[in-house]
Amino acid sequence: MPIDFHDEQNRSTYTTRSANESWISMIQENVDVSGKYVADIGCGGGIYTQALAHMGAVQVTGVDFSQEMLKGATTNCKSIQHITFSLGNAYDTHLPDHKFDLVLERALIHHLNDLDACFREAHRILKPGGTLIIQDRTPQDCIHPGNEHHLRGFFFEKFPQLIELEVNRRYDANQVQQAMEANGFRLDQTISLWETRRVYEDMESLKEDILLRTGRSLLHELSDEEMQELVEYVERKLEPVHHPIVEKDLWTVWFGVKR
Repeated sequence: MPIDFHDEQNRSTYTTRSANESWISMIQENVDVSGKYVADIGCGGGIYTQALAHMGAVQVTGVDFSQEMLKGATTNCKSIQHITFSLGNAYDTHLPDHKFDLVLERALIHHLNDLDACFREAHRILKPGGTLIIQDRTPQDCIHPGNEHHLRGFFFEKFPQLIELEVNRRYDANQVQQAMEANGFRLDQTISLWETRRVYEDMESLKEDILLRTGRSLLHELSDEEMQELVEYVERKLEPVHHPIVEKDLWTVWFGVKR
């Protein structure tokens, strides 16, 4: 069954890793975070909220629709004073008008059925000339084959029924662009990013991470028995195992400037 983001047991599922240098470098090459007011909409466990704060933002506000996610995020970021968290959603953040220089919406829009409402709200809270960053997978990103780095591809090889679920919840690149432009943004650029998700010291640590479904909402569609089959399949696909195991995901990132 789908992940329940409001379940206390899932509070820490999006707090167990840090933003990788591949993501940090991509952001720094395209926008200036230093001294900016930033909103992280759909912040989950605060992984990227924390990264933005460390990149020099003067204030980062994380917003999520789940109180449990926010509890995890608050614990995850407790040592950073210039981070605050707020209960809200992509359609109604409860944040003030024209407050932010940057809005990040990472791994969010595939959970939404109304891009227009989402982008209108981002437009409202951004300052004139502010930047909206959307990061998500397109259907084309999702079907990239599995290899020693793109482990997600092996999930679909083992359980093809997941492909339809995954592709159907993703927006095509043109859909995202059109929705941004229809709601007050000028598309500045679109880039593809192979983001390092995590580095595992050995196969056992990778198997443990997969079995816990940490940060992998799609795997909540599988039973515990199927999850065991999956880790055994991934282990066979990676033989012989080369250490460390570097897992990467393919993303599309859109940068829009508020008109």
